[in-house]
Amino acid sequence: MMRRYLVILMMPCFVMLFGICCLAGCEGSKHHLKKVRLNEVAHSIFYAPQYVAIEKGYFEKEGIGLELTTGFGADKTATAVISGDADIAFMGPEATIYQFNQGNADYLINFAQLTQRAGNFVVSRNKEDFQWENLKGKKVIGGRPGGMPEMVFEYILKKNNLDPATDLSIDQSIDFGSTAAAFSGGQGDYTVEFEPSATALEQEGSGYVVASLGVDSGYVPYTAYCAKSSYLKESPQIIQGFTNALQKGMDYVHAHTPAEIAQVIKPQFDDTDMETLTAIVKRYQEQDTWKDSLIFEKDSFLLLSDILESAGELSEKVPYEQLVTTDFAKKAASH
Repeated sequence: MMRRYLVILMMPCFVMLFGICCLAGCEGSKHHLKKVRLNEVAHSIFYAPQYVAIEKGYFEKEGIGLELTTGFGADKTATAVISGDADIAFMGPEATIYQFNQGNADYLINFAQLTQRAGNFVVSRNKEDFQWENLKGKKVIGGRPGGMPEMVFEYILKKNNLDPATDLSIDQSIDFGSTAAAFSGGQGDYTVEFEPSATALEQEGSGYVVASLGVDSGYVPYTAYCAKSSYLKESPQIIQGFTNALQKGMDYVHAHTPAEIAQVIKPQFDDTDMETLTAIVKRYQEQDTWKDSLIFEKDSFLLLSDILESAGELSEKVPYEQLVTTDFAKKAASH
C-alpha cells in the first residue's frame, strides 16, 4: 500500500521530467543540424523554389541548418566559395567555366539547375509596341560584362540581327543593385531589370516592362548550384539532402498557385506587398521559369558554352562531364 502511495506521489515528477527531456530533445535536434553556408548571386523572387524550401522547413527536415548570404554578382559568389567563406554557390554557371579555365585545381562543379529561362525584363521609359529593333541607336543600362544577364541580352540582340557593339549603346558600368535607381534618375532610354525592380519602376511611373528576356531567349541554364569538387567528395550526404530540399521546393511551385507561393515566400520579401509579389510570381510561372527537376542536362551546358563563345568570353570549351554531375539531382527527382 505504501509503495503504491509513493508511486502516485512521484507521478507528477515523472511527467515533468519527461516533458523537460522532450523539450531538450527538440532543442538538441536543432543544435544537431549541419550548418551549410549558401551564397546566392542575388535575392530575387526569380528563385522562388529556393525560398519555398527555406520557409517550408525542407532543409531542416534534411538535417541542414541553412545560412544564406547574398553575393550580388556571380564573380563575388564564386569567390566566396573558392575562398572558403561559403560551401555552396548559387549563380550563373558561366562562373564555373571561367574559374575552371583559370586553372583552379579544386574547381567548382554544378550539381543542380534551378531556372531554365532568363529572369530579367526590358523596361522602357514609354509604353510601346516593342520590337527589338526599337533599341537601335538607343542607350540601354545593361549588366556586368561576362555575366549571364548581359550575355543573354546580347544573345537575343544577335538573334534579332542587332550588333551589341554598334547598333546601340549598352552601359555596363553600373553596379547590379543600382541599375533601377540609375534609370529612375534619368539615365538610359531602356534598362534590363530583375524583379522586383522591374515592377517597382512601373509602380513609381518611371518605366514600363515591354519585353521578357526569358521568353525571347528560350530555354537557357540561367542559374545553378555548385560546390568545390573537394566538398562534393567530402560531403555527399549534405549535397544530397540539400538537393532533396530544393526538389521539394520545386515540386511545390509547380503544384500551387502564384498566390499560394507568394504567401509562403512573403517573409523573404517583407518590402514587397502581397499583390505585387503574387503578380511577379505569376509572371515567372507563366513563362515556365522553373525546371521540373534539378538535372542539369548536357544540351543546356552546350547552349551555355555557345552563348559564352558568342559573347567572346570563352577561351576554351570545357567538357560537360567535368563541370556537371547529375547524380544528386537524379536521386532527388526519383524520391
